[in-house]
Order: sequence, then structure tokens, then C-alpha cells
Amino acid sequence: MDTDTRRQKQQALITELLERKIRLHAHQLYDKRGQTEGFALQDWVEAESQVLENSVLASLYRKTRDTSSPETEA
Repeated sequence: MDTDTRRQKQQALITELLERKIRLHAHQLYDKRGQTEGFALQDWVEAESQVLENSVLASLYRKTRDTSSPETEA
């Protein structure tokens, strides 16, 4: 396995682990609010912010999310 492939696999694994942590935290926020529907995006954004706040992996996560998301046009 070459270096680039190994790095890409490591980045994908890190991104997946961070997303799991964010998802778990978002679900905790949902539970804390009494499982009120309609706030999924707000829960995700808040959880993402809190999880990444002090993470040294935040820049890597954001970079991989930016490159995997489709570009939106104005």
C-alpha cells in the first residue's frame, strides 16, 4: 500500500470516528430537549461545534467534509 492510499484511509477513518462522536452528541442533545422533533440540523451543528472545539483533528475533519460535499452555486 502506498503512502497516499494509507493517508487517505487514515483520514477517512478519523472522519468516520469524529462523525460517530458528533452523531452521539447530537442524539444526547435531542434527548436532553425531550426528544422534540424538528431540530436535527441545529443539534448536529451544535454537537459538531462542541466536539470539534478543542480537537486537533478539527481542521482535517473540515477539510475532508469540504472535499466530499458537492459544491453549491449561488
